[in-house]
Amino acid sequence: MPFDVVVLVLIGALLHATWNALVKSGTDKQLDSTMVALGASLASLCALPFVPLPDPAAWPYIFASVMIHFTYYQLVGAAYRLGDIGLVYPLMRGVAPLIVALTSGLVLQEHLPPLMFAGVIVISGGVLTLAADFRGGHSKAMVVALLNACVIAAYTYVDGLGARVAGNPITYTLWICILPPIPLFAVAFAMRGTKPVLAHVKSSWKRGIFGGAGSVLSYGLALYAMTRAPIAAVAALRETSILFALLISVFIFHERASHWRYVAATMIAIGALTMKLG
Repeated sequence: MPFDVVVLVLIGALLHATWNALVKSGTDKQLDSTMVALGASLASLCALPFVPLPDPAAWPYIFASVMIHFTYYQLVGAAYRLGDIGLVYPLMRGVAPLIVALTSGLVLQEHLPPLMFAGVIVISGGVLTLAADFRGGHSKAMVVALLNACVIAAYTYVDGLGARVAGNPITYTLWICILPPIPLFAVAFAMRGTKPVLAHVKSSWKRGIFGGAGSVLSYGLALYAMTRAPIAAVAALRETSILFALLISVFIFHERASHWRYVAATMIAIGALTMKLG
């Protein structure tokens, strides 16, 4: 994997960990995840006039991605409402690349070199090791996180292929970020009522715009990387966001980190280096 691609994916991983931390620290996890989607949509709309339309062949991928991302944002809010970020984030982000790596040969006919595949396994093992830090019986949180891992694997495939046929990964990213707030807010208005939702928007719009802009840039960098490297490899390297999430939890949230988290961080770093050598 080219060095510049590795750097871009790592920057995207940092941005991803940051917006997830914003959702977790919010007062209403469900609406905060919807606000991030809204911020991503607004940021994308600002950039839309400067990019061409995607190739017509990409539109089926775009519409499929919108529905998958609707499910993703719903499950993100539910997972953070039910469990600690130290449990659900590793499960969501760690199981997904394993699913992609183990199925990419069948789905995409992409076969990773031995060292790169080893890096996928080590990174995934590192993020799953973080689950060993979990204490308690939040089985519902684990189920939701694992379900969302399947959703993440699904949009990884759809968007990786869509970015390739769109002719421009940037314009593809913008369109898949513009549309998800429509179904998300429709459901929020129906379930919560108009006034409570609008009140939350008024009080949390800064969080949404900042988190959404970071989300767009993070995913755009990943999709660009998928046009220059195997999708499974990019998906795995992106999971170094777990390492950044650990640093945020310790130095910003002042949370205690057990030895399991440091073991996992070391595994992630070794896995990233292995992938670079591959």
